[in-house]
Amino acid sequence: MSVEIERLPLSPDDADVRDLAYLLVNAVDSGAAVSFVAPLSLESAEHWWRDTIAGSNGAIFLIARDAEGISGTVQLHPAWAPNQPHRAEVAKLIVHRRSRGSGLGERLVRAIEDAAQRAGFRLLTLDAKRGGDAERLYRKLGWTFVGTIPRYAVDPDGVTLHDTVIFYKDL
Repeated sequence: MSVEIERLPLSPDDADVRDLAYLLVNAVDSGAAVSFVAPLSLESAEHWWRDTIAGSNGAIFLIARDAEGISGTVQLHPAWAPNQPHRAEVAKLIVHRRSRGSGLGERLVRAIEDAAQRAGFRLLTLDAKRGGDAERLYRKLGWTFVGTIPRYAVDPDGVTLHDTVIFYKDL
């Protein structure tokens, strides 16, 4: 299946926001640690996407689109601090279950790194669930492991605590 990666406009159409909401619900339903607990309603997910995009303050949102709609996404958020104009945070790398194992996660990470470099950022940071697919991906792609924060968040079940790992990458 052909997948194109593109930048989401800061005023996305309703269909794209709905696709992003479906993607987020799919991730939470599959157990992905993406800051939400189950059950996540489509309406709540759509509201979250609208608020996040509207308040993005220079963020870059990439989406992967296949024949069925949006199959993946990743975000880049510039640091808010005036003394960190060179730094941004990578967030919400999400790949739909139908596309997992296809290399789409790697393509999205490489695309957001390229977008960050073009935007003038020289240092990227992120966090991921310890032991998860994202941690393995970032290690594979040469991100530098910084450390682990124990009991950082709960899994989508709303009960089980998990550790998070912190990474950075110099561009």
